[in-house]
Amino acid sequence: MKLNVLVFFGGESCEHEISCISANQVLKALSDSDNNIIPVYVSKNNELYTGDKLFELKNYYNLDALCNDLTKICLFKDGSTSYFKPINSLFKKAIRVDVAFLVMHGTGGEDGSLQGYLELLDIPYTSSNVLGSAIGQDKVIMKEVFEYEKISILPWFYCFSKDIENNIKEIEIKADKIGYPLIIKPANLGSSIGIEIAHKKSELLKKLKACAIYDNKLVIEKMVTNLKEVNISVMGNIYDFKLSAIEEVMKNDELLSFKDKYENGGKKLGPKLKGGASKGMASTSRKIPAELTKKQEERIKELASKTFKALNANGVVRIDFIIDKDDSKIYVNEINSIPGSLAFYLWKEVGIDFKQECENMIDNALKTYREKKKMTRSFDTNILSNYKGG
Repeated sequence: MKLNVLVFFGGESCEHEISCISANQVLKALSDSDNNIIPVYVSKNNELYTGDKLFELKNYYNLDALCNDLTKICLFKDGSTSYFKPINSLFKKAIRVDVAFLVMHGTGGEDGSLQGYLELLDIPYTSSNVLGSAIGQDKVIMKEVFEYEKISILPWFYCFSKDIENNIKEIEIKADKIGYPLIIKPANLGSSIGIEIAHKKSELLKKLKACAIYDNKLVIEKMVTNLKEVNISVMGNIYDFKLSAIEEVMKNDELLSFKDKYENGGKKLGPKLKGGASKGMASTSRKIPAELTKKQEERIKELASKTFKALNANGVVRIDFIIDKDDSKIYVNEINSIPGSLAFYLWKEVGIDFKQECENMIDNALKTYREKKKMTRSFDTNILSNYKGG
């Protein structure tokens, strides 16, 4: 029996357009799949749409016009089966949903929100679960887990946006203790959006305010100035996973910027995908395999495995590392639980093409779902029948 695979992408995140690019790559990879592949575009106000025009990225240049040509849908559960159907038609037949393929980056899609919705509908999905996704999205909680698990990270602290006005002296004391330069990041964003660098104390307040536009919780950490950035992808579940090739990411700016990630190697990506089709993370300048010693490669794989398990990750993730060239120390930077382009460029280097990667993700989602269904999640009681009120 063919499976109905719903590919979710878009959403309210700042990474909306990047999600559309990643999803378009997935749709092309699965174009000759044995399953029914159904694109589901999540608009910036979280409405769900489907339609054949979603298969071509050139149709995304004007998102408002695109939505007018699509069919708005809703998901619902009836008995033990979940379905989707058009909202504005009483007569269109509902279509069964077998698995959700998530290609949503950032807020609302990568942070556990969509995963929780799918859990309520009892739909298998390809990413980490609600908790694993939430931890992977929130850099503060992520780093606290890393510290507990004794996973090597750079010196850091965090603050809330209100602290910038009310407790700036306390922030300055903590910053002085770590030492400049410092990187300031929104706790819940990706794609290098909103990241600032404070080279000295006199820049700290300005940089904090600039970053706070994007999030009310900020991460401040020590910046390594003579660094090498390397990434590795992990695929599977905590009991059975594979490791990809390791890449060294090249950058033109002081840090790996949005431009380095999504504009180099492809045409410029505008606010509504104007100006041509970007290749997403595939357009980033990179060296595969990264130039590493055998000891460094083994250490990165060890830390990647430990990180994947510590965060109860699932599906395909990318884990980013920083190597301090001055002392050769290796630090885990962060995990991306739904990485741009699903890191397919790392998997093809170890003999797994993009179609195979996507199919592996679908198989893993169904396997994870079956294992979850074996657990006891509720049981019958007679409490309500005997309850007297009050």
